[in-house]
Amino acid sequence: MKKSIFAVCDLEASYACNLMDYLNEKKTTPFEVQAFTNVESLRQFAKDHEIEILLISTRAMCNEIRDLPISRTIILSEGEQLSDLEEYPFVYKYQSSDQLLAEVMEYYSVGDPKPHIMGLQMGKTKIYGVYSPIGRTRKTSFALALGEILAETKQVLYLNFEEFSGFEELFGIKYKSDLSDLIYFLREKEGGLVYRLNSVIQTFHELQYVPPALSPADLRDVSGEEWSRLLQEITGYCDYDVIILDLSEQVDELFQILAQCDRIYMPIQEDLISEAKIKQYEKLVGMLELDDVIAKTRKIRLPMQPLLRENGDLTQQLVWGEMGNYVRRLLWEEE
Repeated sequence: MKKSIFAVCDLEASYACNLMDYLNEKKTTPFEVQAFTNVESLRQFAKDHEIEILLISTRAMCNEIRDLPISRTIILSEGEQLSDLEEYPFVYKYQSSDQLLAEVMEYYSVGDPKPHIMGLQMGKTKIYGVYSPIGRTRKTSFALALGEILAETKQVLYLNFEEFSGFEELFGIKYKSDLSDLIYFLREKEGGLVYRLNSVIQTFHELQYVPPALSPADLRDVSGEEWSRLLQEITGYCDYDVIILDLSEQVDELFQILAQCDRIYMPIQEDLISEAKIKQYEKLVGMLELDDVIAKTRKIRLPMQPLLRENGDLTQQLVWGEMGNYVRRLLWEEE
């Protein structure tokens, strides 16, 4: 089954072609993207192909386009607001491609999207869990460095399940939507989560991530079954090579989620209290007859690397510092 068509029409040829290349390279976008630099070529294409989404510049929009059987039309604006186009949603042309795609997918997902979604080969996506029953282990620093380094050569998605991630303060970003919005969408709509996901995703360089939930209550309210459904939707319809789960005790049915992981990294410390917590954790896993979780777990002792705000990019400090060197050695050993 072919992907549905996402058409981009802009009289500025370089813009239309560059945006098409970007969207087609972004394998998590569930569309085949086609670029057009004039109205006539778009009209000819529409005679033989169903267009699900049309993103078209104000200068290219005309009555001939209005008459085409297109499911959803979105105007690519240079900042102007035209009264004769008020019936259509607008997105600003000169912004990052990531943000532009997020806005388009948000407009699309709030409707009733029913295009063809291609299922992927099961088992292609690897799930890496990062979890420790010990606190203050630099777990998130490791997970971010792991994600950034893997994303240099793979399609990687990072999900953070911590009660207080601090991401908005750390990175100076005000998120419009986050992980709890995905769960709400999953509950309220049947199918189409992949479109909502693409409206929420942010990036650290090549690493894609869903902003963590703002409220701890939002995490506690999600059942283990819902977390499993979320992972199944993502692995079933998004072309990721790796999903990294930065887990915490806030996750309902944590052990069942760990059981779904292909690999588990457990940061540890060597003091007496930490060792006691690890033994209690392993005893409980054994009582639950989840020996496979122990078998897939690799205990790791992480380097101490303070992050300095005055040094700029926090994630790149991890990637090119002691933590990044540690992660690269770890991946090399495993390969």
